[in-house]
Amino acid sequence: MFITPYFPRFRSAPISIPVLMPVLLCLTLALTIGTAEAQLFWKKKPAPSITINAPEPVKSLLQTHFQAPAAPLTDEFARAAFERRAHREIRELLATEGYFNPTIAVLPAPPDKPPVLEVIPGPQTLVAVISIEVKGDLAIKEPGRLARIEKLRAAWPLRTGQPFRSLMWDEAKALLLSSVTSEEYPAAQIEESRAEVDAASSQARLWVTVNSGPAVRYGPLIIKGLSRYDESLIRGLAPFKTGDPYKRDELLAFQTKLQNMPQFSSAVVHIDTDPVVHQAAPVEVVLSEAQTQRVSIGAGYSSNTGARGEINYTNNNLLDDAVRFNSVLRLEQKRQTLAATLDSVPNQAGRWFSLGGTAERTSIQNLDTIREKVGMGRNQLSGNTETRLAINWQREDRDPKGGVHSVNQTLALDGLLRYRSVDNPLFPRDGSVTELRVAGGSKQVLSDQDFVRTYARHQFWYPVGDRHVLFLRGELGYTFAPSRFGIPQEYLFRAGGIQSVRGYPFQSLGVQEGSAVVGGRVLATATIEYNHWVTQNWGAAIFTDIGDAADTWHRLDPVVGYGGGIRWRSPVGPLALDLARGHRDGKLRMHFSIAVAF
Repeated sequence: MFITPYFPRFRSAPISIPVLMPVLLCLTLALTIGTAEAQLFWKKKPAPSITINAPEPVKSLLQTHFQAPAAPLTDEFARAAFERRAHREIRELLATEGYFNPTIAVLPAPPDKPPVLEVIPGPQTLVAVISIEVKGDLAIKEPGRLARIEKLRAAWPLRTGQPFRSLMWDEAKALLLSSVTSEEYPAAQIEESRAEVDAASSQARLWVTVNSGPAVRYGPLIIKGLSRYDESLIRGLAPFKTGDPYKRDELLAFQTKLQNMPQFSSAVVHIDTDPVVHQAAPVEVVLSEAQTQRVSIGAGYSSNTGARGEINYTNNNLLDDAVRFNSVLRLEQKRQTLAATLDSVPNQAGRWFSLGGTAERTSIQNLDTIREKVGMGRNQLSGNTETRLAINWQREDRDPKGGVHSVNQTLALDGLLRYRSVDNPLFPRDGSVTELRVAGGSKQVLSDQDFVRTYARHQFWYPVGDRHVLFLRGELGYTFAPSRFGIPQEYLFRAGGIQSVRGYPFQSLGVQEGSAVVGGRVLATATIEYNHWVTQNWGAAIFTDIGDAADTWHRLDPVVGYGGGIRWRSPVGPLALDLARGHRDGKLRMHFSIAVAF
């Protein structure tokens, strides 16, 4: 029996004053911050107490790291005290850049001018000799070890003929030690490091000796902190077995996998580096179990679907078998959803299976739909790549105002590939996300229409300086089918609204059927957006969107939306408040989304 007669029929409602309060608050804060920034920018800077005369980039180094006098040097006593401090601090500062024979003087100036700090850095010291020696097990004359030593020497970044800088010297030693400890030798140490500088010839001779210690192999897995779960759950996730050579990346990946599991609030993985047990070093796993069951509620608002409230129930140990059960009831003005999923524990390869069901009602652009869906899938997360292969059955009651009422069903095979490479998953500034999806159904197998849906989306963030970010987005979709009729809306396309074409209402771009807008078989949209961050958390953006959805390519009529908005890195996630103009109808529309969990 289907739930159509019993599902509540919510209708769109006008936006009330309480809903607009977050918008007004964001605008007020943004204007206040912008005014404060402008006042600081235009504030008159005090006159400098000294003038620095030095070649670039030494001048920039001094301006950044050397503290000028807080007050003008009005007498000889103040000038002499400053000159003594300048000699001491500037020599130390220039030595870090390889200048060991600088000439430093404070020159007098006319009464109306500040004194001149003249710095002649002298010749920069260059690296003349590099010696990297290895002791311990790694020094055994064996082809594999010899090749690894040569690889370590070839990767040494501070080359002969390069300037000798303290920072690069320290970084080179740290990189060398990290490379040795990454595989087999976690207890390796730098036994000796020496840099001899000949100031007369401006040359530096470098010596480094690394003691690898003994080669370490994995021993028994010692698990602590479990009370609800069996140790076999953890042992099955370990990417190594007893006797394998130690690899740091394996251990870190194992720890990260455990930390990401909802069953645990924390996880620490550590190997014993005592040379006595190097042939079978114990691996200790210390776990803290998370709360098994959790109920949470939340509220929010989006210009796409209106105000919303939701309640979520999660059980991380269903049937005492570490199976995760998650359910949510979400009520929005234009969409109401009841969903539940069961997820198995990801295995060593990051693969898990899921089973779920959804009941959903929408009322968008005069198209009312009620959808019931069940499905099962095979999911995998490997590094930056996420894949999903699922089989879904769904029934959709479709009622466009002024159009043809119909009930469609399909059994679809659905494949997803997503590659994510960004510097920050929540607030990306550099990187990209690519998503590919293919789905299809057949009349021969529980579907009302033959179809194959294809979809591609690419998002790209590029940093411009310290405070600017260029964002590009593009998406294409095409559903191969004799007709759009008989295909559920999930496998067709509409456009408009947030993350689509701003300046037009949510899903208002598509195929006109009566007075409703329904999904078509073709989609193409794109975005170019430029963000400027005024402070760490507040920014502004300008953008242009273009795109459309239609039933065929020759009916595709891309529209343009453009405008600007405010950006906020809120504690609960990114917030965007945009005012956009739809070029087709000339109307201004606001796009906004925020969510709060309780």
